[in-house]
Amino acid sequence: MGAGPRAGRDRGAGRVRAGPGAPRAGGGVTTSTDLRAELRGFGWRPLGRRTPTVQGLDLRVRPGERILLAGPSGAGKSTVVHALAGVLGGALPGEMSGEVRVDGQIGLVLQNPGAAVVADRIGRDVAFGPENAGVPREEIWRRVARALDLVGLPHPVDHPTSALSGGELQRLALAGVLALRPSVLLLDEPTSMLDPDNADRVRAAVADVVASTGASLVVVDHRIGPWLDLVHRVVVLDSSGQVVHDVDPETCRARLTGELGRTGVWMPDLPAPEPIEVPEALVAPDAPGPRLEARGLGVDLVARRMRASAAVVALEDVSTAVSPGQVSAFTGASGAGKSTLLAALAGLVRPDRGSIDGTPVPLHRMKSADLARTVGWVPQNPEHGFLTTSVREEITRTGARLGSPVAVDEILEVLGLSSLADANPYRLSGGEQRRVALAAALAHRPGALMLDEPTVGQDRRTWAAIAGWLRAAARSGATAAASTHDPVLIDLADRETRLHRGRVLAR
Repeated sequence: MGAGPRAGRDRGAGRVRAGPGAPRAGGGVTTSTDLRAELRGFGWRPLGRRTPTVQGLDLRVRPGERILLAGPSGAGKSTVVHALAGVLGGALPGEMSGEVRVDGQIGLVLQNPGAAVVADRIGRDVAFGPENAGVPREEIWRRVARALDLVGLPHPVDHPTSALSGGELQRLALAGVLALRPSVLLLDEPTSMLDPDNADRVRAAVADVVASTGASLVVVDHRIGPWLDLVHRVVVLDSSGQVVHDVDPETCRARLTGELGRTGVWMPDLPAPEPIEVPEALVAPDAPGPRLEARGLGVDLVARRMRASAAVVALEDVSTAVSPGQVSAFTGASGAGKSTLLAALAGLVRPDRGSIDGTPVPLHRMKSADLARTVGWVPQNPEHGFLTTSVREEITRTGARLGSPVAVDEILEVLGLSSLADANPYRLSGGEQRRVALAAALAHRPGALMLDEPTVGQDRRTWAAIAGWLRAAARSGATAAASTHDPVLIDLADRETRLHRGRVLAR
């Protein structure tokens, strides 16, 4: 959806200022300056953190300019996008320094697309921004239809938003922004949960909109190769949130591939990183993991449609298995049923038809403590599982409740989280949150590991840590499975189950 910064609103030591083109009541955008947005001496220190994530940053965005923000996980890329959108200081508390100036209407796609859903049907959700901008009703619904078509969301406008997968929610969030037709488009990992075909379609939609409207674009993505032909500049941040390169795409390709690859950026034409060697003591379960077998599995999701409930078939007649000693990958386009299958195998979703065999008591009937001892679950939205206000407490909590020792310092080191041990997990970057969620779910060494899109938001180095954890756990006798679109992780897997519209396409 769209968001506009409030004129003259103080944020800590800094100030967010909206220029002459800022949205006012009833919407409307005018342009009268040679800048769309500017950060001047910008810094941000999240509440509870000792050091800033970004400090002394200068960035200028001109009308129609397209900028790709790159850098390792935790470099402050999302913070820059949030600053330009004017959302720091409210739900994201902290101390800001410097100045942020934006001229025009902002369209923001968050790293967690589910956070942007405001309606129970996809048509109403996409219409929300234009409605608030005072667009005439007939034009609103023309924009809704066009935006849904651009992002390739095939459902009717009355399809419930609660029945969408993570990848479909990502496309819905982008459709809502495109329908608003903002003058500054801010995208935070907009294709991270999409299969390659839909990711290509989303990038094509973004290219079409910025070309036709003249909007400025700032996009954050760890995998920068597919964006290089679309943008004018590549701005690279280092791990301390400083700008270390501001170059054109050709210079980035020709001169920076090796350097940026070593810092963790997914540069095109580089070989895949090798998973790191994770010590067996951190991952080996007390007993071999179970062999879980789905037989004729069917699952219906209950979605809210206005005041009534409707069943949406998520899985039908699915037969597959995950075994100890192997890494299994569930693949397919967004909405294919990967997350539902993973959740069913983890005992979090009750089968409506068929069965899941492999444990004396069906997983979905186990008491919560017994289920936690058996299965470690990492959700697609990592913050949904957080229970504490510090990373260290989050990682040790399950083990403490189950009486299982946790080597927390060693785990923090492996996953690149040592400097964040006392940080609030809700105030970390998306990639950092995902690694905390993984550690919290797996630190007590359960026999089965169920990870939903575990490598989203990771740079090459943190990807190697997560992949190494999966591989080491499987080698130690655990049952490891992941729902993923990540082609590098799929290549690492021992077994792939591909889904299409809730059914097994190939094994």
